[in-house]
Amino acid sequence: MTHNTGRRLAIAAGTSTLGLAIAQAFGWGVRPAHAAQAAQTAKAAAFEVTHTEQEWRKLLDANQFAVLRQEGTERPYTSPLNDEHRVGRFSCAGCALDLFSSKTKFDSKTGWPSFWQPLDNAVGEHKDTSFGMTRTEVHCRRCGGHLGHVFDDGPKPTGLRYCMNGVAMKFTPGSA
Repeated sequence: MTHNTGRRLAIAAGTSTLGLAIAQAFGWGVRPAHAAQAAQTAKAAAFEVTHTEQEWRKLLDANQFAVLRQEGTERPYTSPLNDEHRVGRFSCAGCALDLFSSKTKFDSKTGWPSFWQPLDNAVGEHKDTSFGMTRTEVHCRRCGGHLGHVFDDGPKPTGLRYCMNGVAMKFTPGSA
């Protein structure tokens, strides 16, 4: 191997590693299947609505499955719910539980639908230490579907930003 070939391979490897690190830092992508499957199996026993992986795959489209069941993240600015401004409720795409009111939605300028508060008894939270960082993961309290993460940089009155994947939710216009 020549010196230039070795340098090109090192640069290519470094660029790939950097790209993966950036994607992981922003939560873009899906955890390794075995890790996500183990986590889902452990969590499933605690939820009212449960299905096998095959049943979830039939109930959800590929993007919904990747986010809700494998804890993936949709690309920013891709969800139509990001620009949803009508009065109504945002519910879980996996089990239809109402999660958020349009009254608590705000434009966080992050590219994902954001809310400063969930509805009562709608979501659960747990510590997420994936990708070398600590965050608070938010899931549907009824089916355990991954929704997104909550951060402490939101507006008043709570100061929280529930940064949700739009693909994990459905919007129903009407009363908020």
